[in-house]
Amino acid sequence: MKTAGIKELKNQLSSYLTLVKKGEEVLITDRGKPIARIVSENTQKTSLRRVLQPLIIEGLVNLPTERINRDIPSPVELPGKQVSEMISEDRR
Repeated sequence: MKTAGIKELKNQLSSYLTLVKKGEEVLITDRGKPIARIVSENTQKTSLRRVLQPLIIEGLVNLPTERINRDIPSPVELPGKQVSEMISEDRR
């Protein structure tokens, strides 16, 4: 794993991103203290799978078998006062 300070990273960003594309991790430091890590997108997915694998084997985690429907239904209009109105009244 390569280490780079903020100033060095800013000045050499392209070369560090090239390393990341090749699968290397870059640890970002601020005055010598680690503050962030840059990893490739593929590495993150692999790392997550590696972390979850023991839990999957033990039966503690089940991976989804189909994609989640992310459509959010429209709000339902209910008769009566709005919650914010009731809270305001309650605070008086």
